[in-house]
Amino acid sequence: MKTVIILRHAKSDWSDSALRDFDRGLNDRGYRAAAVMGRWAAVNKLSFQAIIASPAVRVVETLRRFREAYGPAPEPQFDLRIYLATGTAIAEVLSEQSEDISQILLAGHSPGLEELILTAVTDDGRSSLRDAVEVKFPTAALAVLDFNVESWAALAERFTGSGKLRAFTRPRDLDPALGPDQP
Repeated sequence: MKTVIILRHAKSDWSDSALRDFDRGLNDRGYRAAAVMGRWAAVNKLSFQAIIASPAVRVVETLRRFREAYGPAPEPQFDLRIYLATGTAIAEVLSEQSEDISQILLAGHSPGLEELILTAVTDDGRSSLRDAVEVKFPTAALAVLDFNVESWAALAERFTGSGKLRAFTRPRDLDPALGPDQP
C-alpha cells in the first residue's frame, strides 16, 4: 500500500504585480491556513516519510508554516517538475520514489493536484469526497489518497482509477474565517 497526502499551497499574495508567478509568497490568510492544516494533520496522525514539493515560493512558505505547526517532519525534496505539472506528470515523479517509503506528502499547485486525484479515483458516483474535490480543491486543502500497489513504479503504470480518496479537508472546514471571501 502506498499513500500520498496531497497539500495544495496556501493563499498567495498578489500585492506585487511585478513578481513572477513562481516568486509569489503567501498572504496573511495563507500563513494562517497552512498552520491550521499542519495542526490538523498532526492531530489526525497523518504520517509521511518524505515530502516532495514544487520549489515555487508559495509552496516553500506553505510547507514551512505547515511543518512548524505539524511538528518534526522530513525535509522537503523540491522538484521543479511539480511546478504547474499535470496529474500524469506528478504520477511519474511519484513513480521514481524509493520503495522503502510508503507515505509521501506531496505539495504543489492547481490544477495538477486535482487532476491527480480525479484521475486516480474512479467517478462512480459513490465518493462524496471525490465529488467535493471535483467542485473545488481550494488553497491549503489537503487530501489523502491510498493506492493498493506494492511499488511507486506500479502506481504510474496503473494510475487511472487505482486510488481511494480517504480524506479531503479544506481550511474553511476547520476555521470558517479561512473560507472564501474572507480577508
